[in-house]
Amino acid sequence: MKNEKLKYRGLIIFVSILIPLVVLILFNVRLPNVEPLDSFPPIYATINGLTAVILVLALFAIKNKKIKTHETLMKIAIALSLIFLIMYVAYHMTSEPTPYGGDGYIRYVYYFILITHILLSIFIIPLVLITYVRAISRHFESHRKIAKITFPLWLYIAVTGVIVYIMISPYY
Repeated sequence: MKNEKLKYRGLIIFVSILIPLVVLILFNVRLPNVEPLDSFPPIYATINGLTAVILVLALFAIKNKKIKTHETLMKIAIALSLIFLIMYVAYHMTSEPTPYGGDGYIRYVYYFILITHILLSIFIIPLVLITYVRAISRHFESHRKIAKITFPLWLYIAVTGVIVYIMISPYY
């Protein structure tokens, strides 16, 4: 197990740093003379919602010992998360940021949800990668241990992505 941990450790660290860094850089790039991708936010919000559903289905699958189904659903959840990320970055590269227009306490609720969503989306990257590597390496006991942390955080991120979209959508 140690050799496999070391085998993937560097890659996990590299990817876990690279993705947020690239997103941060691209988030601040505006492509000139490009039509804004205004149709993307409801699509990537739907992808977030679908990811949440897939994660819950994957949990039910593994609880019912449907290992192949669980494996397939988890691969779909990872793919959906990657599609979301690509669309999210593409949208922000073609569009100006949309300021939140709510007033009063709801403004604080929105920013709390948004900030926790963003911060956890950075920290979920290594957790998902480690969880996945432990599964494909057939280290199921350590996979289960970290999955108990990864799952609720990933689910929170997927659900709050939808909530953030719903809360900001009137201001697009």
